[in-house]
Amino acid sequence: MTALAGGLLAQGALATLAVLVAVSARGRARNLLAGVACAALSAAGAVSGALALSGATVTLRMATALPGAELVLAPDRLGGLLMLLVGSVGFLASVYAIGYVHGASASRTQWAALALFLLGMQLVPAAGDVVAFLLAWELMAAASTVLVLAEQAHRPAARQAAVWYAVMTHLSFVLLLAGFAALSATGGTTSFAGLAGTDAARPGATAAFVLLVVGFAAKAGVAPLHVWLPRAHPEAPSHASALMSAAMVSLGAYGILLVGIRLLPGGPTWWSVLLTALGAGSAVHGILHAGVATDLKRLLAYSTSENLGLVVAAIGLTMLLRTHHVPGAAGAALVAALLLLVSHAAFKSTLFLGAGAVLRATGERDLDRMGGLAHAMPWTAATFGVGSLGAAALPVTGGFVAEWTLLQALIHGVRPADRVVAVVVPLTLGLIALTAGLALVTFVKAFGIAFLARARSVTALAATEAPPSMRAAMVLGAVGVLALGVLPGPVAAAAASAIGVDGVRVAGLGGVELTGVGAVLSPAALVGLGAVVALPALALVLVVARRRPATTDVLGWGCGGVRTSPRMQYNATSYAEPVMRIFDDALQPRRDVVVTHVGESAYLAERVRFAQHHDDVVEVRLYRPLVAAADALADRARRVQNGSVNRYLAFSFTALVVVLLVVVA
Repeated sequence: MTALAGGLLAQGALATLAVLVAVSARGRARNLLAGVACAALSAAGAVSGALALSGATVTLRMATALPGAELVLAPDRLGGLLMLLVGSVGFLASVYAIGYVHGASASRTQWAALALFLLGMQLVPAAGDVVAFLLAWELMAAASTVLVLAEQAHRPAARQAAVWYAVMTHLSFVLLLAGFAALSATGGTTSFAGLAGTDAARPGATAAFVLLVVGFAAKAGVAPLHVWLPRAHPEAPSHASALMSAAMVSLGAYGILLVGIRLLPGGPTWWSVLLTALGAGSAVHGILHAGVATDLKRLLAYSTSENLGLVVAAIGLTMLLRTHHVPGAAGAALVAALLLLVSHAAFKSTLFLGAGAVLRATGERDLDRMGGLAHAMPWTAATFGVGSLGAAALPVTGGFVAEWTLLQALIHGVRPADRVVAVVVPLTLGLIALTAGLALVTFVKAFGIAFLARARSVTALAATEAPPSMRAAMVLGAVGVLALGVLPGPVAAAAASAIGVDGVRVAGLGGVELTGVGAVLSPAALVGLGAVVALPALALVLVVARRRPATTDVLGWGCGGVRTSPRMQYNATSYAEPVMRIFDDALQPRRDVVVTHVGESAYLAERVRFAQHHDDVVEVRLYRPLVAAADALADRARRVQNGSVNRYLAFSFTALVVVLLVVVA
């Protein structure tokens, strides 16, 4: 038995152990033992992924109850990269959950669902055929739905969120089932190895591509199929939110990558233009709504839609540039897609874990009721700050390296002589530049409003630091964000080898060189140069500060006020007001002003209350009419449900006859 085969089998054994511990153990012992078992499961998945990424191969076949059907596990290099990603995030989430889960939320069901969720996510990229892939996908979907419901006892909104999520995730499954059926009929096999390189010009290929892309985009949270994401992620426990946002949605992008690059390469130009437009539009839509959100976890959820939009846009650009014979830029775009996935997994898991620490300490998700948390929660503030740097794609973080790689592909991919490329690439570049600017604004708001200034509520004032296991997970996540930014070369080279791209190599001190476009980035050298410049300046400042006379702190002029109130500070709503006004037509906010007058006076106001709300335009214009139509159809269907057993038997008999006629025909 090879090490990779042993790792795959160990995951199944550890998942079984975790479920048994979750069901049988009690109290704190359940948290500790189940958390350790889930962490071991994730570690086994990460090791298996690393082995597959390094070139190890194995094919495991397992019989099923269905005649002629078997489950095949055969992870390749790309699947190994995703297994490593899922395992790393799963390890952080499992360690974090040991300290986070407490009280009524520490249920047997939640821990068992977490173990099955981790196993399902590992099996998806390890699957070697359509049957295994769909079974693993459904296991992942079902377990994550249970996790969204985990805190429904004290969060009533979790039930509605779970309904939205269940509908969208099963719609995704139906589309994938139909798409893979069409693709298997076209290719004549259910094996991914046999389907690789299927001719995109064959009958049924276009239908398969559209069905699969829409199904995977729904799971990735790409607009306009994102509607479940800002509902489900905030309501799930924070370690589950981190898994869903950093790992699960990455598997949706993996599916699009699998279809567009591996299974159906060389499709018509409109396929790539569709993906690029879908991704760029989702990026702008997601970051706009994140920029004006006041719920911290909802902000992070919309940011996920933005980041996965960038990944999908990069995949679309790869397909477009390959079709139009720009191989160097196409390779850079494909590597950028994988770097975006890896860096997003690092900083988004760190951010959701930090948001969970804030929620556990204050009971608040509303940024307008936070503030000053850096004093009481320095570890959380520091790690959330690092995650925010990564999400804003600032230097020395993985987010910066990933977006730099994507921008290099866009800049070097412009071909004025090619009309399609000359239009699509500059437009995409402009939308991504807009997204990057709004991301910076968004995460300055998220960190500054939550952790700086003065506390805006009693709960924020009474906050305490997170337990040790939670701090350890957040620190490891923050270290990952910085490591990806300072030493990106090995990761970029591994990503290139995973997808079969030449022209990427390690440069200098862990830097990355894109030989296909002639670009080099060496963050470690920049950090060293910055340290050489900054350290003497810091020493000079310290010397001068020691020689200064003692100072006395006094209250400065406060416009007639003796002390400033926390209500006089900027909050999340006021900070986002310029963004709201600039993009008023896209966001369509609702503003309410309520004036309470003194007595019967029409002129002397006692209180003025301002409220501003914004709904997702896609949800309002697209999904609410669909929900209303479904409700109306359900009301009509109730007329058939009259309680008559004879009528029900007649319906069953009629359905049986129809099925038999179809089979005979």
